[in-house]
Amino acid sequence: MARISVVIPTFRRPDGLRRAVESALAQEGAPDFEVIVVDNAPEGGADRALAGIKDARLTLIAEPNPGVATARNAGWAAAVAPRIAFLDDDEEALPGWLAALDTALTDLGADIVFGPIDTVLPETTPAAHRDFLKGFFARTGPAEDAVLDDYHGCGNSMIAREGLSLTAAPFDAKADQLGGEDDLLFAMLKHKGARFGWASRARVLEYVPESRACLRYALARGFAYGQGPSQSCAARTPPDAPGVIGWMAVGAAQAVAYGAAAGLLWAIRSPRRAAMLDRSVQGLGKLFWGDRFAPRLYGGA
Repeated sequence: MARISVVIPTFRRPDGLRRAVESALAQEGAPDFEVIVVDNAPEGGADRALAGIKDARLTLIAEPNPGVATARNAGWAAAVAPRIAFLDDDEEALPGWLAALDTALTDLGADIVFGPIDTVLPETTPAAHRDFLKGFFARTGPAEDAVLDDYHGCGNSMIAREGLSLTAAPFDAKADQLGGEDDLLFAMLKHKGARFGWASRARVLEYVPESRACLRYALARGFAYGQGPSQSCAARTPPDAPGVIGWMAVGAAQAVAYGAAAGLLWAIRSPRRAAMLDRSVQGLGKLFWGDRFAPRLYGGA
């Protein structure tokens, strides 16, 4: 039986999917692994994208109900291994990626580890915000493997599910169109004492599509990211009302302070203006954390 299941959810990205799958299957130095692709498009199509790839380790399943949490849950349920790695369909795993995740998880005694992400932007990316967008989609961390105090997103991660007592569908389907399903899960696990780690050599490339390589999308996603802390407190049983109020207060302060700074930087056309505006928008997310305010960025939306 495989020791690692690599889960790749996909939604209408045939070129990215093929690149992601080929990079996963090319991994060397890792324990036995399988690759599970979850086709989350109602009309299908992943089979055509993967035509010609013949590998016994590759399994394609269909989950026609569009939604990021539902797709991850389908891959989780289909996985047979005690360790699950997540690779997104816009990512390419570099050589040694899977072995580095597995080694860091073991050596650090962690429950979940995350790896670095380098951004590949399209040539059409606006020059004024190119540096900001490159950093926005990237993920950086310590130069060496290390224990982390906090968590990152699910793409380029590995979870040791045997010690976490998770359900067969650990990602909240309420986040299907909103995203943040990983934040909700990892925040809950942090509250229960889960240990996070950084796999410094588990590097992937993220190919940002033209539709997302713009300030409008980044700010919408930044707002959704900002909602995470408040939503995580509200989702606890019972809800952590003081935590919600605290994060809302932090968000209000951030929105005002960073918003004023962003206005000044915009007036002088500073290259830092987009980053400051992003911080202000994240503050607004903490303040207006309800689902009715959340941008629909995934699934059928």
